Amino acid sequence: MAWRGSTTVNDRIFASLPYLLPIIDSLGFGFFLLNQFPLLGIILLPLQPVIIVYGMLGPFASLIVFAGLMIFVIRNERIHHFIRFNSMQAIYLSIVSFLFGLFLKLFTAIPGADFALQTFSTLFFLSLFLASIYGIIQVFMGRYAEIPIISEQVYQQVR
Repeated sequence: MAWRGSTTVNDRIFASLPYLLPIIDSLGFGFFLLNQFPLLGIILLPLQPVIIVYGMLGPFASLIVFAGLMIFVIRNERIHHFIRFNSMQAIYLSIVSFLFGLFLKLFTAIPGADFALQTFSTLFFLSLFLASIYGIIQVFMGRYAEIPIISEQVYQQVR
């Protein structure tokens, strides 16, 4: 639903880039799945340069990218709404990833919860990865990606 005007190819490219953030954040949860099925790692090969640059930013990479997007993109009214909306939605997906990581740390304290830990990690990885891919596909089609609950909050934040 592109109700805020048409989007150009540049808008679509710039609006899809922030979705790399939740994809990279989800990789830590995909360890078990990617370890069991190494051929799935082929899907991630095009992201290798981005992952390397992201890793060079150190342990505060998410915070640096988050702050940069918030200051220079989302709060900048001169940038097209389509780009700001998708940037904020990608940030929300990354926040969900961070919160889920905290939740999983509670599981590590429970003895014998290894299977549940692997299952939840794998399910979360697939969910976040597929939500990000869905967002990228919708962006390239020139549509607003409607992710339940998250999109509603993003619409309230980005006007």
